[in-house]
Amino acid sequence: MGDLLDRRRLIRLQFLLLAIALLLTGIALNAAILLAGLAAVGALAVVTQSLVAYGASLSAPAERGRTVGTITTGIVIGILLSRTASGILTDLAGWRAVYLTACAACLVIGCCMPRTVPQPKAGLTYGALLRSTVSLWGEPSFRESAIRAFFIFGSFGTLWSSIALPLTSRSLSHTEIGVFGLIGAAGALAAGPAGRLADRGHGQLVTLIASVLLATSWLATAHLLVGLAIGAVLLDLAVQAIHVTNQSMIYRPELGSRLIGGYMVFYSLGSGLGAIASTALYERAGWNAVCLLGAAFGVGSLVTSVRGLGWITRQDLRVRRSARASRPCESCP
Repeated sequence: MGDLLDRRRLIRLQFLLLAIALLLTGIALNAAILLAGLAAVGALAVVTQSLVAYGASLSAPAERGRTVGTITTGIVIGILLSRTASGILTDLAGWRAVYLTACAACLVIGCCMPRTVPQPKAGLTYGALLRSTVSLWGEPSFRESAIRAFFIFGSFGTLWSSIALPLTSRSLSHTEIGVFGLIGAAGALAAGPAGRLADRGHGQLVTLIASVLLATSWLATAHLLVGLAIGAVLLDLAVQAIHVTNQSMIYRPELGSRLIGGYMVFYSLGSGLGAIASTALYERAGWNAVCLLGAAFGVGSLVTSVRGLGWITRQDLRVRRSARASRPCESCP
Protein backbone atom coordinates (compact mmCIF):
# COMPACT_ATOMS: atom_id res chain seq x y z
CA MET A 1 0.00 0.00 0.00
CA GLY A 2 2.91 2.35 0.63
CA ASP A 3 3.78 2.23 -3.09
CA LEU A 4 0.21 3.17 -4.07
CA LEU A 5 -1.13 5.62 -1.47
CA ASP A 6 -0.01 8.88 0.13
CA ARG A 7 2.50 7.63 2.71
CA ARG A 8 1.75 10.43 5.15
CA ARG A 9 -1.95 9.56 5.30
CA LEU A 10 -1.29 5.82 5.32
CA ILE A 11 1.14 5.98 8.25
CA ARG A 12 -1.11 8.32 10.22
CA LEU A 13 -4.10 6.05 9.59
CA GLN A 14 -2.11 3.01 10.71
CA PHE A 15 -1.10 4.73 13.95
CA LEU A 16 -4.70 5.81 14.61
CA LEU A 17 -6.05 2.28 14.05
CA LEU A 18 -3.24 0.84 16.18
CA ALA A 19 -4.18 3.23 19.00
CA ILE A 20 -7.80 2.09 18.77
CA ALA A 21 -6.73 -1.58 18.87
CA LEU A 22 -4.55 -0.92 21.93
CA LEU A 23 -7.42 0.90 23.63
CA LEU A 24 -9.75 -2.01 22.89
CA THR A 25 -7.22 -4.41 24.40
CA GLY A 26 -6.68 -2.26 27.46
CA ILE A 27 -10.38 -2.02 28.33
CA ALA A 28 -11.32 -5.59 27.32
CA LEU A 29 -13.91 -7.11 29.63
CA ASN A 30 -13.69 -10.69 28.38
CA ALA A 31 -11.30 -13.05 26.62
CA ALA A 32 -12.93 -12.70 23.19
CA ILE A 33 -12.47 -8.91 23.11
CA LEU A 34 -8.94 -9.26 24.46
CA LEU A 35 -7.95 -11.75 21.74
CA ALA A 36 -9.55 -9.61 19.02
CA GLY A 37 -7.67 -6.56 20.27
CA LEU A 38 -4.36 -8.41 20.41
CA ALA A 39 -4.87 -9.74 16.88
CA ALA A 40 -5.54 -6.23 15.62
CA VAL A 41 -2.47 -4.89 17.42
CA GLY A 42 -0.32 -7.56 15.77
CA ALA A 43 -1.71 -6.80 12.31
CA LEU A 44 -1.39 -3.03 12.63
CA ALA A 45 2.11 -3.05 14.10
CA VAL A 46 3.37 -3.33 10.50
CA VAL A 47 3.36 0.48 10.53
CA THR A 48 6.98 0.22 11.64
CA GLN A 49 7.85 -1.31 8.26
CA SER A 50 6.06 1.52 6.49
CA LEU A 51 8.47 3.82 8.31
CA VAL A 52 11.46 1.74 7.15
CA ALA A 53 10.34 1.89 3.52
CA TYR A 54 9.63 5.62 3.79
CA GLY A 55 13.02 6.37 5.33
CA ALA A 56 14.84 4.27 2.73
CA SER A 57 13.00 6.03 -0.11
CA LEU A 58 14.26 9.42 1.10
CA SER A 59 17.90 8.32 1.28
CA ALA A 60 20.59 8.43 -1.36
CA PRO A 61 21.75 4.94 -2.42
CA ALA A 62 25.09 5.38 -0.66
CA GLU A 63 23.34 6.27 2.61
CA ARG A 64 20.44 3.80 2.46
CA GLY A 65 22.02 1.14 4.67
CA ARG A 66 22.81 3.70 7.35
CA THR A 67 19.24 5.03 7.24
CA VAL A 68 17.68 1.59 7.45
CA GLY A 69 20.08 0.76 10.27
CA THR A 70 19.13 3.86 12.24
CA ILE A 71 15.38 3.25 11.91
CA THR A 72 15.74 -0.46 12.66
CA THR A 73 17.82 0.32 15.75
CA GLY A 74 15.00 2.49 17.04
CA ILE A 75 12.38 -0.18 16.31
CA VAL A 76 14.28 -2.99 17.99
CA ILE A 77 15.30 -0.95 21.01
CA GLY A 78 11.61 -0.06 21.36
CA ILE A 79 10.61 -3.74 21.17
CA LEU A 80 13.12 -4.76 23.82
CA LEU A 81 12.62 -1.81 26.15
CA SER A 82 8.86 -2.33 25.92
CA ARG A 83 9.46 -5.51 27.92
CA THR A 84 11.23 -3.48 30.59
CA ALA A 85 8.60 -0.72 30.63
CA SER A 86 5.68 -3.16 30.59
CA GLY A 87 7.16 -5.08 33.52
CA ILE A 88 7.43 -1.92 35.60
CA LEU A 89 3.94 -0.71 34.61
CA THR A 90 2.42 -4.10 35.37
CA ASP A 91 3.93 -4.17 38.85
CA LEU A 92 2.81 -0.58 39.52
CA ALA A 93 -0.63 -0.36 37.89
CA GLY A 94 -1.59 -3.71 36.35
CA TRP A 95 -1.44 -5.08 32.82
CA ARG A 96 -4.13 -2.75 31.42
CA ALA A 97 -1.87 0.26 32.00
CA VAL A 98 0.61 -1.17 29.51
CA TYR A 99 -1.86 -1.08 26.61
CA LEU A 100 -3.41 2.27 27.57
CA THR A 101 0.04 3.88 27.74
CA ALA A 102 0.95 2.43 24.33
CA CYS A 103 -2.34 3.78 22.98
CA ALA A 104 -1.44 7.30 24.09
CA ALA A 105 2.07 6.95 22.60
CA CYS A 106 0.66 5.92 19.19
CA LEU A 107 -1.67 8.92 19.14
CA VAL A 108 1.24 11.27 19.87
CA ILE A 109 3.48 9.70 17.21
CA GLY A 110 0.71 9.82 14.60
CA CYS A 111 0.16 13.52 15.27
CA CYS A 112 3.89 14.23 15.00
CA MET A 113 4.27 12.76 11.51
CA PRO A 114 5.55 15.32 8.97
CA ARG A 115 2.91 17.17 7.00
CA THR A 116 4.44 16.48 3.62
CA VAL A 117 6.16 13.42 2.17
CA PRO A 118 7.00 12.46 -1.44
CA GLN A 119 4.07 11.06 -3.35
CA PRO A 120 4.32 7.45 -4.61
CA LYS A 121 4.97 6.99 -8.31
CA ALA A 122 3.98 3.36 -8.79
CA GLY A 123 1.27 4.01 -11.37
CA LEU A 124 -0.16 0.52 -10.83
CA THR A 125 -3.42 -0.88 -9.56
CA TYR A 126 -3.54 -2.62 -6.19
CA GLY A 127 -3.92 -6.02 -7.88
CA ALA A 128 -0.86 -5.38 -10.04
CA LEU A 129 1.10 -4.35 -6.96
CA LEU A 130 0.22 -7.63 -5.22
CA ARG A 131 1.22 -9.65 -8.28
CA SER A 132 4.54 -7.82 -8.51
CA THR A 133 5.15 -8.56 -4.83
CA VAL A 134 4.69 -12.30 -5.44
CA SER A 135 7.02 -12.13 -8.46
CA LEU A 136 9.86 -10.92 -6.22
CA TRP A 137 10.45 -14.55 -5.18
CA GLY A 138 12.12 -15.11 -8.55
CA GLU A 139 14.97 -12.76 -7.63
CA PRO A 140 17.87 -14.62 -5.94
CA SER A 141 18.86 -11.73 -3.67
CA PHE A 142 15.30 -11.31 -2.40
CA ARG A 143 14.85 -15.06 -1.98
CA GLU A 144 18.05 -15.38 0.03
CA SER A 145 17.19 -12.44 2.29
CA ALA A 146 13.62 -13.64 2.83
CA ILE A 147 14.64 -17.18 3.80
CA ARG A 148 17.34 -15.82 6.08
CA ALA A 149 14.78 -13.47 7.68
CA PHE A 150 12.61 -16.49 8.46
CA PHE A 151 15.47 -18.19 10.31
CA ILE A 152 16.84 -15.18 12.20
CA PHE A 153 13.42 -14.11 13.46
CA GLY A 154 12.60 -17.71 14.27
CA SER A 155 15.60 -17.59 16.58
CA PHE A 156 14.63 -14.13 17.89
CA GLY A 157 11.05 -15.24 18.57
CA THR A 158 12.29 -18.40 20.26
CA LEU A 159 14.22 -16.37 22.83
CA TRP A 160 11.97 -13.41 23.51
CA SER A 161 8.68 -15.31 23.52
CA SER A 162 9.86 -17.85 26.05
CA ILE A 163 12.46 -16.02 28.11
CA ALA A 164 9.97 -15.26 30.88
CA LEU A 165 9.29 -18.97 31.45
CA PRO A 166 12.63 -20.01 33.02
CA LEU A 167 12.92 -16.63 34.78
CA THR A 168 9.47 -16.91 36.34
CA SER A 169 10.45 -20.32 37.70
CA ARG A 170 13.17 -18.51 39.62
CA SER A 171 10.56 -16.26 41.26
CA LEU A 172 11.63 -13.07 39.48
CA SER A 173 9.11 -10.21 39.36
CA HIS A 174 7.79 -8.63 36.13
CA THR A 175 10.17 -5.71 36.62
CA GLU A 176 13.18 -8.00 37.13
CA ILE A 177 12.29 -10.02 34.03
CA GLY A 178 11.95 -6.76 32.12
CA VAL A 179 15.59 -5.94 32.88
CA PHE A 180 16.59 -8.61 30.37
CA GLY A 181 14.95 -6.53 27.68
CA LEU A 182 17.13 -3.62 28.75
CA ILE A 183 20.21 -5.84 28.54
CA GLY A 184 19.22 -7.21 25.14
CA ALA A 185 18.75 -3.70 23.76
CA ALA A 186 22.54 -3.30 23.78
CA GLY A 187 22.73 -5.76 20.88
CA ALA A 188 20.47 -3.57 18.73
CA LEU A 189 23.29 -1.04 18.46
CA ALA A 190 24.84 -3.33 15.82
CA ALA A 191 22.25 -2.14 13.29
CA GLY A 192 24.04 1.12 12.49
CA PRO A 193 27.50 -0.34 11.77
CA ALA A 194 25.94 -3.20 9.79
CA GLY A 195 24.10 -0.74 7.58
CA ARG A 196 27.31 1.20 6.89
CA LEU A 197 29.14 -2.02 5.97
CA ALA A 198 26.31 -2.95 3.61
CA ASP A 199 26.62 0.47 1.95
CA ARG A 200 30.29 -0.35 1.29
CA GLY A 201 29.47 -3.66 -0.40
CA HIS A 202 30.26 -6.01 2.50
CA GLY A 203 26.71 -7.27 3.05
CA GLN A 204 27.46 -10.94 2.36
CA LEU A 205 30.38 -10.94 4.80
CA VAL A 206 28.19 -9.34 7.50
CA THR A 207 25.47 -11.97 7.11
CA LEU A 208 27.96 -14.85 7.26
CA ILE A 209 29.70 -13.64 10.42
CA ALA A 210 26.44 -12.66 12.12
CA SER A 211 24.86 -16.03 11.30
CA VAL A 212 27.75 -17.82 13.02
CA LEU A 213 27.32 -15.53 16.02
CA LEU A 214 23.57 -16.17 16.07
CA ALA A 215 23.98 -19.95 16.22
CA THR A 216 26.73 -19.87 18.84
CA SER A 217 24.98 -17.30 21.08
CA TRP A 218 22.67 -20.10 22.25
CA LEU A 219 25.62 -21.84 23.94
CA ALA A 220 25.66 -19.00 26.47
CA THR A 221 21.87 -18.63 26.58
CA ALA A 222 21.50 -22.17 27.89
CA HIS A 223 23.12 -21.12 31.18
CA LEU A 224 20.90 -19.11 33.53
CA LEU A 225 21.18 -16.28 34.56
CA VAL A 226 24.45 -14.59 33.53
CA GLY A 227 24.79 -16.75 30.44
CA LEU A 228 21.25 -15.88 29.40
CA ALA A 229 22.03 -12.16 29.63
CA ILE A 230 25.21 -12.54 27.54
CA GLY A 231 23.45 -14.75 25.01
CA ALA A 232 20.58 -12.25 24.66
CA VAL A 233 23.00 -9.45 23.80
CA LEU A 234 24.87 -11.58 21.25
CA LEU A 235 21.66 -12.88 19.68
CA ASP A 236 20.19 -9.40 19.30
CA LEU A 237 23.44 -8.10 17.86
CA ALA A 238 23.47 -10.87 15.24
CA VAL A 239 19.79 -10.58 14.37
CA GLN A 240 19.91 -6.82 13.89
CA ALA A 241 23.10 -6.95 11.82
CA ILE A 242 21.50 -9.47 9.45
CA HIS A 243 18.10 -7.76 9.41
CA VAL A 244 19.52 -4.36 8.42
CA THR A 245 21.88 -5.88 5.86
CA ASN A 246 19.04 -7.90 4.32
CA GLN A 247 16.91 -4.81 3.81
CA SER A 248 19.79 -2.73 2.50
CA MET A 249 20.76 -5.40 -0.04
CA ILE A 250 17.29 -5.85 -1.52
CA TYR A 251 15.87 -2.32 -1.39
CA ARG A 252 15.00 -0.56 -4.65
CA PRO A 253 13.14 2.79 -4.62
CA GLU A 254 10.58 1.80 -7.25
CA LEU A 255 9.62 -1.32 -5.27
CA GLY A 256 10.08 0.10 -1.76
CA SER A 257 7.01 -0.98 0.21
CA ARG A 258 6.50 -4.14 -1.86
CA LEU A 259 10.01 -5.38 -1.12
CA ILE A 260 9.78 -4.57 2.58
CA GLY A 261 6.26 -6.05 2.76
CA GLY A 262 7.22 -9.28 1.03
CA TYR A 263 10.33 -9.57 3.20
CA MET A 264 8.32 -9.00 6.38
CA VAL A 265 6.02 -11.93 5.55
CA PHE A 266 8.97 -14.22 6.26
CA TYR A 267 9.89 -12.15 9.32
CA SER A 268 6.40 -12.74 10.72
CA LEU A 269 6.34 -16.44 9.85
CA GLY A 270 9.68 -17.00 11.58
CA SER A 271 8.71 -15.01 14.67
CA GLY A 272 5.38 -16.79 14.96
CA LEU A 273 6.84 -20.26 14.55
CA GLY A 274 9.62 -19.53 17.04
CA ALA A 275 7.12 -18.25 19.61
CA ILE A 276 4.73 -21.19 19.28
CA ALA A 277 7.40 -23.88 19.10
CA SER A 278 9.49 -22.52 21.99
CA THR A 279 6.64 -22.34 24.48
CA ALA A 280 5.46 -25.84 23.53
CA LEU A 281 9.01 -27.21 23.80
CA TYR A 282 9.61 -25.60 27.18
CA GLU A 283 6.51 -27.28 28.60
CA ARG A 284 7.52 -30.69 27.27
CA ALA A 285 11.33 -30.71 27.46
CA GLY A 286 12.60 -27.64 29.32
CA TRP A 287 14.90 -24.73 28.55
CA ASN A 288 17.71 -26.76 26.95
CA ALA A 289 15.34 -27.95 24.23
CA VAL A 290 14.34 -24.34 23.55
CA CYS A 291 18.02 -23.44 23.19
CA LEU A 292 18.53 -26.25 20.68
CA LEU A 293 15.61 -24.92 18.65
CA GLY A 294 17.05 -21.39 18.65
CA ALA A 295 20.47 -22.69 17.61
CA ALA A 296 18.87 -24.71 14.79
CA PHE A 297 17.31 -21.53 13.42
CA GLY A 298 20.77 -19.92 13.57
CA VAL A 299 22.29 -22.79 11.62
CA GLY A 300 19.52 -22.36 9.04
CA SER A 301 20.53 -18.72 8.60
CA LEU A 302 24.17 -19.73 8.17
CA VAL A 303 23.35 -22.38 5.55
CA THR A 304 21.20 -19.87 3.69
CA SER A 305 24.02 -17.31 3.66
CA VAL A 306 26.51 -19.86 2.32
CA ARG A 307 24.08 -21.00 -0.38
CA GLY A 308 23.29 -17.38 -1.12
CA LEU A 309 26.87 -16.80 -2.21
CA GLY A 310 26.26 -19.32 -4.98
CA TRP A 311 22.91 -17.78 -5.94
CA ILE A 312 24.37 -14.29 -6.21
CA THR A 313 27.45 -15.48 -8.07
CA ARG A 314 25.36 -17.36 -10.64
CA GLN A 315 23.11 -14.33 -11.07
CA ASP A 316 26.12 -12.07 -11.64
CA LEU A 317 27.51 -14.51 -14.23
CA ARG A 318 24.18 -14.55 -16.11
CA VAL A 319 24.09 -10.76 -16.15
CA ARG A 320 27.67 -10.53 -17.43
CA ARG A 321 27.03 -13.14 -20.15
CA SER A 322 23.90 -11.32 -21.23
CA ALA A 323 25.80 -8.04 -21.38
CA ARG A 324 28.55 -9.60 -23.51
CA ALA A 325 25.98 -11.20 -25.83
CA SER A 326 24.17 -7.90 -26.38
CA ARG A 327 27.40 -5.92 -26.91
CA PRO A 328 27.93 -5.02 -30.60
CA CYS A 329 30.83 -6.75 -32.30
CA GLU A 330 33.58 -4.17 -32.85
CA SER A 331 35.20 -6.16 -35.67
CA CYS A 332 31.94 -6.65 -37.58
CA PRO A 333 31.29 -4.36 -40.58
